[in-house]
Amino acid sequence: MKKISLIIVLLAVSLVNLAQGEQIIDRVIAIVGDKPIFLSEIEEQKIQAVQQKLPDNFETETQIIEELMLEKLLLHQAEIDSIEVSEQQVNGELDQRIQYFASQMPNGLEDLEKFYDKSIQEIKDEFFTQIENRMKSEQMRSKITADVRISPKDVVRFYESFPKDSIPLIGSMIEYAQISKEPIITETEKAALKTELEGIRAQIVSGKISFNSAAKFYSCDKGSAAKDGDFGWVNRGDFVPQFEAMAYMTEIDTVSPVFETQYGFHILKIEKRRGEQFKGRHILLCLEPSIEQLYKVKNLVDSIKTVITSGSLTWDAAVTKFSDDDQTKGSNGIVYNQATGTSLWDMSEIDPVTFKAIDDLEIGEISRPFLFETYDGKQYKIVKLNSQTAPHKANLTDDYQMIQRFAKAEKEQEVIKDWVDSKARGIYVKLDDRYSKANFTYHWIKG
Repeated sequence: MKKISLIIVLLAVSLVNLAQGEQIIDRVIAIVGDKPIFLSEIEEQKIQAVQQKLPDNFETETQIIEELMLEKLLLHQAEIDSIEVSEQQVNGELDQRIQYFASQMPNGLEDLEKFYDKSIQEIKDEFFTQIENRMKSEQMRSKITADVRISPKDVVRFYESFPKDSIPLIGSMIEYAQISKEPIITETEKAALKTELEGIRAQIVSGKISFNSAAKFYSCDKGSAAKDGDFGWVNRGDFVPQFEAMAYMTEIDTVSPVFETQYGFHILKIEKRRGEQFKGRHILLCLEPSIEQLYKVKNLVDSIKTVITSGSLTWDAAVTKFSDDDQTKGSNGIVYNQATGTSLWDMSEIDPVTFKAIDDLEIGEISRPFLFETYDGKQYKIVKLNSQTAPHKANLTDDYQMIQRFAKAEKEQEVIKDWVDSKARGIYVKLDDRYSKANFTYHWIKG
């Protein structure tokens, strides 16, 4: 059955090529299990590789193809093992990526929509499956390497395995901390917003308007509003506690009472439940700060900076007293790099808005207040440059955590290699003849 489906895939691609005339615009380069890899995927990755200053040669192309083959194999196994990611998780990842790319454009989301000539929702829809598959692959990779452990001796052994003249040069790294303040929405404003949503709910319950139409017209959650409020199947724990509690209290196909979360006021309708999952629709009215409220919070953050720089209050005490950021409040405002698990950042890893605020600071200096926007809302921040390292050769004293991370990654790579070599022997793998003699890391082809 799998071979028949693969023939259909190849035939479909051939028909597309024929329909376009003699110019071949896409074709299958490799197949792993029942997952094809198209020439267009490789070309997209090659463009990114060139932008990252990698050489445009056969070796780079081989690395790209092998990474895509590994991703397809991980996805193939993830589906066998019934590994799932929720729609909420995928949308969260998409939101982060869209926010990052929008932050690099002068007019943010508006410029991003112009660049793609699509709405934000259309962009998310286009990339949804791609991100979903990548997240499943990453979960499968994590499952395979879950038992990998590394000792201090392993770290030293890894470091000493480098020839003295091959020890990598570490670029300048920084550590920074932040204080962030969110605009205060008054109880009067909250009450007015709640009353507005209660009016919408009354119209839905009385049949004057459907839940779907109301969601499309009123909800400020643009992702679900474009789908008539539908947030799809989600797992227990994917949403904030207040939302989840209401989702399990509300009877199927009835409209919940109005309830509040940190995002604003909601009503929801649960359509189905199965075990630890539920599916439904919601309407959200967001707590949007006014220009006056933003101006007030900017002045407040500026006064916090003045109090610190005058010596009346230490930075650490100001973080504890004033910051609204729960993730950094317990670490004296220090922002940790989730990719590395350390407090050190390469400047290229920092979002452009924060980068601009930090770029001209001296060690110990505090930035001016700046506006920072996320999908959760708007806030004003000040950041402090705690430290900055000079470029140097990696050593076990200054760079232990980084070396430990690389040593563990090498051990995980060995586990992945053994797993791939084992799995590739038991599934269908087809590779374009052009790459028959390519120097792959894994043993894809039997024999």
